[in-house]
Amino acid sequence: MMGNYGNYGNFGTVGWIGMIIGLVLMVAVIIGVILLIVWAARRMNSNPNRGGIQAPSNPTARDIAQARYARGEINRDEYQRILSDLDH
Repeated sequence: MMGNYGNYGNFGTVGWIGMIIGLVLMVAVIIGVILLIVWAARRMNSNPNRGGIQAPSNPTARDIAQARYARGEINRDEYQRILSDLDH
């Protein structure tokens, strides 16, 4: 007799398990590559050094007042009063 393969053809039970494990690993690698591409794309889009107006790392009271005035949180009189208070 040449071997007892049952209904599994030439693969045997171990061969099917190996094929399933190989398929799972291949799918995991594909998903990993996709996640890596998505991560890299997001990281490149959130680059803080790409230009535009940037806030200083340690803003002074003047910088904060100027930003609030620019956003419309305070009016001109309040802005001028704050600058006057800071000068004294």
